[in-house]
Amino acid sequence: MMKTTVGEIARLVGGRLTQGELEKEITGFAALDEADEKSVSFFGNPKYLDQLKATRAGLVLVPEAEVEVPAGAAAIEVENPILAFDSIIQAYGVKPPAFVAGIHSTAFVAEDVELDPSEVSVGPNATIASGVRVGKGSRIGAGSVVSENVVVGEDCEIGPNVTLREGCVLGNRVVLHPGVVIGADGFGFEFVEGRHRKIEQWGIVRIEDDVEVGASTTIDRARFGETVIGEGTKIDNQVQIGHNVRIGKHCIIVAQTGISGSTTIGNYVTLAAQCGIAGHLTIADQVTCGGRTGVIASIDDIGGTYFGYPARPLKDDRRESMRIKQLGSLLKRVKALEKKLGESE
Repeated sequence: MMKTTVGEIARLVGGRLTQGELEKEITGFAALDEADEKSVSFFGNPKYLDQLKATRAGLVLVPEAEVEVPAGAAAIEVENPILAFDSIIQAYGVKPPAFVAGIHSTAFVAEDVELDPSEVSVGPNATIASGVRVGKGSRIGAGSVVSENVVVGEDCEIGPNVTLREGCVLGNRVVLHPGVVIGADGFGFEFVEGRHRKIEQWGIVRIEDDVEVGASTTIDRARFGETVIGEGTKIDNQVQIGHNVRIGKHCIIVAQTGISGSTTIGNYVTLAAQCGIAGHLTIADQVTCGGRTGVIASIDDIGGTYFGYPARPLKDDRRESMRIKQLGSLLKRVKALEKKLGESE
């Protein structure tokens, strides 16, 4: 159980007390609208100002800009409340299991696998097939399958029940959450003589350094060549990435987004939840697509924000939405004019 004081938290986050007492006891952490008088919370987004005003939190982390908190709460100014709150969670929250090197007795590891049991952790019922290389500091979770000739870099976290198919390559510090499938066949078929004939998928998936992939996400192997996820990209849960897709560096791909085959996405792109991206397109660097955006044509301009289906610039989408809202009143005006014209005839 967490048990600390306002003063200890101030030292942990490198902040400055602006309200309240250093000796006040803190025993938990929570969101602004769920916190009680013994909890620490944070204010990191102006849209939660109403929650800040009503919070019962005993301590609130606030940005360096002057922010007023309720009279009963202590306040600590920090440069970035989100990161400061994260450091508190890391210090006092539930921690993942510690890294313990070794191969569990129920795991299967082929004789020619290249790994050092003193520097790698292989969990219960995991399977590591022939020709695999695993870098030091990496952990293979319970029930995971690492297929033939896969390369896993250093300090990777392969969660439980992950599947890495043949020949795929992971860089260093890659995180794959439970249920991820890397390198399943791409969805390739040709309609021949009244039947869907399978087109073989002989490429691989290459995931670069510092990529994180959320639970139950699937990234298909290339038909030929590589499906590539660029350095530092973060992918949420239940995302589908098709064959021969190339995603640039430091992108954000949010839950339930689907990216069709052979599309190329630039660097620092953000795709919000449930975006749909058609195949064989190009999306330029620094583009942002809002939730449920449907992209059916390439986006060539760097740094734009797009919404709607089909995807269009934010300004155009808002203008279109406003016009739709005005249709009701416009229809009433037309009917009124028609009635006047009818009476005058």
